[in-house]
Amino acid sequence: MTAQTLTSTPRRAISDEALIRQIAAGHKLAMRALFARHQVKVYRFALRIVRDATLAEDVVSETFIDAWQHAGRFEGRSSVSTWLLGIARHKALTAANRRPTESLDSDAAQNVVDPAASPEAEVGERDRGTAIRRCLQALSPEHAEIIDLVYYQGKSIKEIVEILDIPENTVKSRMFYARKRLAALVVAEGIDRAAA
Repeated sequence: MTAQTLTSTPRRAISDEALIRQIAAGHKLAMRALFARHQVKVYRFALRIVRDATLAEDVVSETFIDAWQHAGRFEGRSSVSTWLLGIARHKALTAANRRPTESLDSDAAQNVVDPAASPEAEVGERDRGTAIRRCLQALSPEHAEIIDLVYYQGKSIKEIVEILDIPENTVKSRMFYARKRLAALVVAEGIDRAAA
């Protein structure tokens, strides 16, 4: 597929895997398309790890630079988004270990606007969303990471095993305890689970 084909075809018509092949061949437009498609998810994921908006932006940049440089090594054993989140996790953990621990800027962390979300939906869920964010922040980093990967990133157990590089039973155990803890926190906040 040529760069001309990329510009004349709607973005979603080109698979992530095809974009990676184009990136490996040096096509900058393919890189821009991949970045546009995945930057918000990578940013949100990194922000939950590093807890600093500026550092999360740096992680996003480093993740996509790494993807650009190593696209030829992508073997397709996982989805492109799983591969990107694996890179982002490594970069975020490295960045978090390099800097002193700072408190989470919860407004920046949780109010990243997803371009797919409508303003009406955002306003309608602000109060409940604030309470849920408090609950998520009360989780341990390991449990918050699992919840993020499953519910916000839509990853399967197999993909989480690959991203976190931990055994499948550990993923399942963390998911069980994360859900249990989150449910208790939600009840304590007075949030109706049926509305969630």
